Amino acid sequence: MGVSLIFKIAAVGVLVTILSQILKHSGREEHAFLISLAGLILVLSWIIPYIYDLFSMIQKLFDL
Repeated sequence: MGVSLIFKIAAVGVLVTILSQILKHSGREEHAFLISLAGLILVLSWIIPYIYDLFSMIQKLFDL
């Protein structure tokens, strides 16, 4: 996992926060929720391969 992934996640977090606040103040809370959900799904799609590798490494370590 590189530093670039951490910066990508931080950028998505900042962007989602700003868009969410703008949408909430304009009365579109449903859209703000969908933006937050889309950001979460995007970040999870980036992180899931690393989680899979972590569990594979732990499985090999303990020979399960």
